[in-house]
Amino acid sequence: MEFPESIANFWQRHPFLRALLMNIGLIIVVTIVILWIALIWLDSWTNHGEYETVPQVKGLSYDVAVGQLESAGFVVELADSVYDVKNRPGTVVDQNPKEGTKVKDGREVYLTITAFEPKQVVVPMLTDVSERQARSVLEALGIKNIRVVKVPSEYKDLVLRVSREGVPLIPGARIPVNSTVTLDVGEGYASVDTVEVEKTSASEEVDYSHYFD
Repeated sequence: MEFPESIANFWQRHPFLRALLMNIGLIIVVTIVILWIALIWLDSWTNHGEYETVPQVKGLSYDVAVGQLESAGFVVELADSVYDVKNRPGTVVDQNPKEGTKVKDGREVYLTITAFEPKQVVVPMLTDVSERQARSVLEALGIKNIRVVKVPSEYKDLVLRVSREGVPLIPGARIPVNSTVTLDVGEGYASVDTVEVEKTSASEEVDYSHYFD
Protein backbone atom coordinates (compact mmCIF):
# COMPACT_ATOMS: atom_id res chain seq x y z
CA MET A 1 0.00 0.00 0.00
CA GLU A 2 1.41 3.37 -0.99
CA PHE A 3 0.88 6.43 1.18
CA PRO A 4 -0.31 9.61 -0.47
CA GLU A 5 2.59 11.75 -1.53
CA SER A 6 1.67 14.44 0.99
CA ILE A 7 1.88 12.00 3.92
CA ALA A 8 5.18 10.55 2.70
CA ASN A 9 6.60 14.02 2.34
CA PHE A 10 5.39 14.84 5.87
CA TRP A 11 7.30 11.94 7.43
CA GLN A 12 10.37 12.81 5.36
CA ARG A 13 10.24 16.35 6.61
CA HIS A 14 9.77 15.20 10.28
CA PRO A 15 12.08 12.22 10.90
CA PHE A 16 12.24 12.95 14.67
CA LEU A 17 8.47 12.69 15.08
CA ARG A 18 8.43 9.46 13.09
CA ALA A 19 11.11 7.96 15.31
CA LEU A 20 9.27 9.10 18.46
CA LEU A 21 6.01 7.46 17.43
CA MET A 22 7.80 4.26 16.53
CA ASN A 23 9.50 4.18 19.96
CA ILE A 24 6.20 4.80 21.76
CA GLY A 25 4.59 1.96 19.83
CA LEU A 26 7.49 -0.33 20.66
CA ILE A 27 7.23 0.57 24.36
CA ILE A 28 3.50 -0.25 24.38
CA VAL A 29 4.11 -3.64 22.77
CA VAL A 30 6.93 -4.49 25.18
CA THR A 31 4.80 -3.42 28.18
CA ILE A 32 1.93 -5.65 27.11
CA VAL A 33 4.28 -8.61 26.69
CA ILE A 34 5.84 -8.03 30.13
CA LEU A 35 2.42 -7.80 31.81
CA TRP A 36 1.29 -10.98 30.12
CA ILE A 37 4.42 -12.84 31.29
CA ALA A 38 4.00 -11.43 34.81
CA LEU A 39 0.40 -12.64 35.03
CA ILE A 40 1.37 -16.12 33.91
CA TRP A 41 4.19 -16.23 36.50
CA LEU A 42 1.91 -14.90 39.26
CA ASP A 43 -0.73 -17.53 38.57
CA SER A 44 1.91 -20.23 38.68
CA TRP A 45 3.55 -18.89 41.85
CA THR A 46 0.28 -18.49 43.78
CA ASN A 47 -1.28 -21.72 42.44
CA HIS A 48 -4.15 -19.70 41.07
CA GLY A 49 -7.33 -21.74 41.10
CA GLU A 50 -5.84 -24.43 43.35
CA TYR A 51 -7.28 -24.77 46.87
CA GLU A 52 -7.05 -27.19 49.77
CA THR A 53 -9.92 -28.05 52.12
CA VAL A 54 -9.16 -27.70 55.83
CA PRO A 55 -9.82 -31.02 57.60
CA GLN A 56 -11.63 -31.47 60.90
CA VAL A 57 -9.10 -31.71 63.74
CA LYS A 58 -11.26 -30.49 66.62
CA GLY A 59 -11.41 -33.16 69.31
CA LEU A 60 -8.09 -34.71 68.33
CA SER A 61 -4.91 -34.57 70.36
CA TYR A 62 -2.55 -31.77 69.41
CA ASP A 63 0.13 -34.11 67.99
CA VAL A 64 -2.37 -36.00 65.82
CA ALA A 65 -3.94 -32.74 64.58
CA VAL A 66 -0.53 -31.32 63.64
CA GLY A 67 0.34 -34.49 61.74
CA GLN A 68 -2.86 -34.42 59.71
CA LEU A 69 -2.64 -30.72 58.89
CA GLU A 70 1.01 -30.75 57.91
CA SER A 71 0.54 -33.82 55.71
CA ALA A 72 -2.24 -31.88 53.92
CA GLY A 73 0.15 -29.00 53.25
CA PHE A 74 -0.85 -26.59 56.02
CA VAL A 75 1.29 -24.73 58.56
CA VAL A 76 0.14 -25.19 62.18
CA GLU A 77 0.25 -22.41 64.76
CA LEU A 78 -0.71 -22.84 68.45
CA ALA A 79 -2.99 -19.87 69.11
CA ASP A 80 -4.02 -20.40 72.74
CA SER A 81 -4.60 -22.89 75.55
CA VAL A 82 -7.59 -22.96 77.89
CA TYR A 83 -8.32 -24.86 81.08
CA ASP A 84 -11.23 -27.25 80.52
CA VAL A 85 -12.00 -30.15 82.84
CA LYS A 86 -14.33 -31.71 80.24
CA ASN A 87 -11.51 -32.56 77.82
CA ARG A 88 -8.14 -34.25 78.20
CA PRO A 89 -5.11 -31.95 78.33
CA GLY A 90 -3.72 -31.23 74.86
CA THR A 91 -7.04 -31.76 73.07
CA VAL A 92 -7.88 -29.38 70.21
CA VAL A 93 -11.02 -27.45 71.19
CA ASP A 94 -11.04 -24.88 68.37
CA GLN A 95 -9.48 -24.34 64.94
CA ASN A 96 -9.27 -21.41 62.55
CA PRO A 97 -10.05 -21.68 59.64
CA LYS A 98 -12.94 -24.01 60.36
CA GLU A 99 -13.43 -27.47 58.90
CA GLY A 100 -14.34 -27.46 55.21
CA THR A 101 -12.87 -24.02 54.48
CA LYS A 102 -11.09 -23.84 51.11
CA VAL A 103 -7.72 -22.08 51.40
CA LYS A 104 -4.39 -21.91 49.59
CA ASP A 105 -1.81 -24.61 50.10
CA GLY A 106 0.61 -23.58 52.87
CA ARG A 107 -1.96 -21.49 54.72
CA GLU A 108 -1.64 -21.27 58.54
CA VAL A 109 -4.19 -23.10 60.68
CA TYR A 110 -4.47 -21.80 64.25
CA LEU A 111 -5.34 -24.27 67.02
CA THR A 112 -6.63 -23.78 70.57
CA ILE A 113 -6.01 -26.67 72.96
CA THR A 114 -6.83 -27.56 76.54
CA ALA A 115 -4.05 -26.60 78.91
CA PHE A 116 -1.89 -29.29 80.51
CA GLU A 117 -1.88 -27.36 83.79
CA PRO A 118 -4.72 -25.40 85.44
CA LYS A 119 -4.75 -21.67 84.91
CA GLN A 120 -3.07 -19.66 87.67
CA VAL A 121 -4.91 -16.70 89.23
CA VAL A 122 -3.74 -13.99 91.62
CA VAL A 123 -5.61 -13.74 94.92
CA PRO A 124 -6.50 -10.15 95.89
CA MET A 125 -7.22 -8.79 99.37
CA LEU A 126 -10.27 -10.70 100.63
CA THR A 127 -10.21 -10.13 104.39
CA ASP A 128 -12.26 -7.43 106.11
CA VAL A 129 -14.91 -7.64 103.40
CA SER A 130 -18.29 -9.36 103.48
CA GLU A 131 -18.64 -13.03 102.66
CA ARG A 132 -20.80 -12.14 99.65
CA GLN A 133 -18.20 -9.73 98.27
CA ALA A 134 -15.34 -12.19 98.73
CA ARG A 135 -17.32 -14.96 97.04
CA SER A 136 -18.11 -12.68 94.07
CA VAL A 137 -14.44 -11.80 93.63
CA LEU A 138 -13.35 -15.45 93.71
CA GLU A 139 -16.03 -16.52 91.25
CA ALA A 140 -15.03 -13.70 88.90
CA LEU A 141 -11.48 -15.11 88.93
CA GLY A 142 -12.87 -18.51 87.94
CA ILE A 143 -12.59 -20.14 91.37
CA LYS A 144 -15.73 -22.19 91.96
CA ASN A 145 -14.67 -24.33 94.93
CA ILE A 146 -15.37 -22.02 97.89
CA ARG A 147 -15.76 -23.34 101.45
CA VAL A 148 -17.15 -21.17 104.23
CA VAL A 149 -16.37 -21.82 107.89
CA LYS A 150 -18.21 -19.86 110.58
CA VAL A 151 -15.97 -18.74 113.44
CA PRO A 152 -16.76 -16.89 116.68
CA SER A 153 -16.54 -13.16 116.12
CA GLU A 154 -18.52 -10.06 116.91
CA TYR A 155 -18.28 -9.11 113.20
CA LYS A 156 -21.07 -11.05 111.55
CA ASP A 157 -20.50 -12.13 107.90
CA LEU A 158 -17.05 -10.51 107.78
CA VAL A 159 -14.20 -12.52 106.22
CA LEU A 160 -11.48 -12.87 108.85
CA ARG A 161 -9.14 -15.35 107.17
CA VAL A 162 -8.56 -16.83 103.69
CA SER A 163 -6.72 -20.13 103.25
CA ARG A 164 -6.03 -23.00 100.86
CA GLU A 165 -5.38 -26.47 102.23
CA GLY A 166 -4.88 -24.95 105.65
CA VAL A 167 -2.28 -22.42 104.46
CA PRO A 168 -3.23 -18.72 104.74
CA LEU A 169 -3.44 -16.89 101.42
CA ILE A 170 -1.90 -13.45 101.36
CA PRO A 171 -2.84 -10.86 98.71
CA GLY A 172 -0.83 -11.48 95.52
CA ALA A 173 -0.54 -15.25 95.99
CA ARG A 174 -0.91 -17.31 92.80
CA ILE A 175 -3.05 -20.45 92.99
CA PRO A 176 -4.57 -22.89 90.45
CA VAL A 177 -8.06 -21.93 89.39
CA ASN A 178 -9.38 -25.33 90.49
CA SER A 179 -8.22 -24.80 94.09
CA THR A 180 -10.58 -24.98 97.06
CA VAL A 181 -10.48 -21.69 98.96
CA THR A 182 -11.68 -21.57 102.56
CA LEU A 183 -13.21 -18.40 104.01
CA ASP A 184 -13.34 -18.03 107.77
CA VAL A 185 -16.40 -15.83 108.34
CA GLY A 186 -17.53 -14.28 111.61
CA GLU A 187 -20.84 -15.57 112.95
CA GLY A 188 -21.48 -12.63 115.28
CA TYR A 189 -22.30 -12.47 119.00
CA ALA A 190 -25.58 -11.68 120.69
CA SER A 191 -25.95 -7.92 121.17
CA VAL A 192 -24.86 -6.37 124.47
CA ASP A 193 -28.39 -5.06 125.18
CA THR A 194 -29.86 -8.53 124.82
CA VAL A 195 -27.28 -9.99 127.20
CA GLU A 196 -27.94 -7.27 129.80
CA VAL A 197 -31.71 -7.82 129.61
CA GLU A 198 -31.23 -11.54 130.13
CA LYS A 199 -28.97 -10.90 133.13
CA THR A 200 -31.41 -8.39 134.63
CA SER A 201 -34.35 -10.75 134.22
CA ALA A 202 -32.45 -13.52 135.92
CA SER A 203 -31.44 -11.29 138.88
CA GLU A 204 -35.00 -10.10 139.40
CA GLU A 205 -36.35 -13.58 139.79
CA VAL A 206 -37.78 -14.04 143.35
CA ASP A 207 -37.88 -17.29 145.20
CA TYR A 208 -41.45 -17.76 146.46
CA SER A 209 -41.00 -21.33 147.60
CA HIS A 210 -40.85 -20.41 151.29
CA TYR A 211 -44.43 -19.19 151.12
CA PHE A 212 -45.55 -22.71 150.47
CA ASP A 213 -43.62 -24.45 153.26
